Amino acid sequence: MKAFRFYQTGGPEVLRFEDVDMPKPGAGEIRIRHEAIAVNFRDILVRRGQHAIRTFPSGLGMESAGIIDAIGGEVSGFSIGDRIACVAGPDSAYAESRVVPVARAVKLPDAIEARTAAAMMIRGMTARYLLHETYKVNPGDTVLVHAAAGGVGLILCQWAKHIGATVIGTVGSDEKAAVARAHGCDHVFVYPRDDFAERVRALTGGQGVPVVYDSIGKSTFEGSLRSLRRRGVLASFGEASGDPDPVPPRRLGQLGSIFLTHPSLGDYTTTRAELLATANDLFEMVRNGKVRIEINGTYALKDAAQAHRDLEARKTTGSIVLIP
Repeated sequence: MKAFRFYQTGGPEVLRFEDVDMPKPGAGEIRIRHEAIAVNFRDILVRRGQHAIRTFPSGLGMESAGIIDAIGGEVSGFSIGDRIACVAGPDSAYAESRVVPVARAVKLPDAIEARTAAAMMIRGMTARYLLHETYKVNPGDTVLVHAAAGGVGLILCQWAKHIGATVIGTVGSDEKAAVARAHGCDHVFVYPRDDFAERVRALTGGQGVPVVYDSIGKSTFEGSLRSLRRRGVLASFGEASGDPDPVPPRRLGQLGSIFLTHPSLGDYTTTRAELLATANDLFEMVRNGKVRIEINGTYALKDAAQAHRDLEARKTTGSIVLIP
């Protein structure tokens, strides 16, 4: 079968599309014949070496959807032919097939096709825990979402709007601002043209917002801190622009006893029950039309390097998928 491997960190050119042996599932594992594979910004960070890589050559990608075509030992509740999505697991998704731990696999409802599933699972489940657990958004809250026209951002905006929040978003262009508005943003600022912290303060009567959802990192971090009200929460869940500079704990007190957290999906879906509850909430939102999953980039699997280039150049909105 064909799969991507890379032997050193670097730009998209390090990715190699190679012939590899078809993997065989072991105990507690299943094999998926892929129908769609997600491209996440995390994949770029792994390729660059900004996330830990265990060994070389390394595969890439954690999110995919397809059909079970082989089952290892000690697996129950799944059958060959089941449609599933894998929401975590080893970096091996950029491939025609892969083996995943059954503990991280979720059966797909009939109403959700493979491309949508691949595009929404990690992004949508991330949005769910951010809105319901990292900071529980209530009707009447005002929230700030960075990268509001991105894969997670579009879901966050729609879901927060459904809850009854006023949604402020930041984006990188006027074109992306229009996309964000169409998906629930009440106020959209183009960064860095607009001083979003100053605008947020003005919109909230000088108080700031109770929560900022920041996947950008270094370039937005200071503004995010300045956008919070007393005892507000900064959920810094991504580093698209790099890691923020260190913050002395005392400064959090000086800014109004604010809270800083770096949440991750794995810690909110540690048990099988947590994983299924989170996935089922997402399925319900999508099936009922409360959240639309926007796939604005579809590439052949062999063109994964170009997908990376486009994502890094901020040419994309919504989600990107690869099709084997």
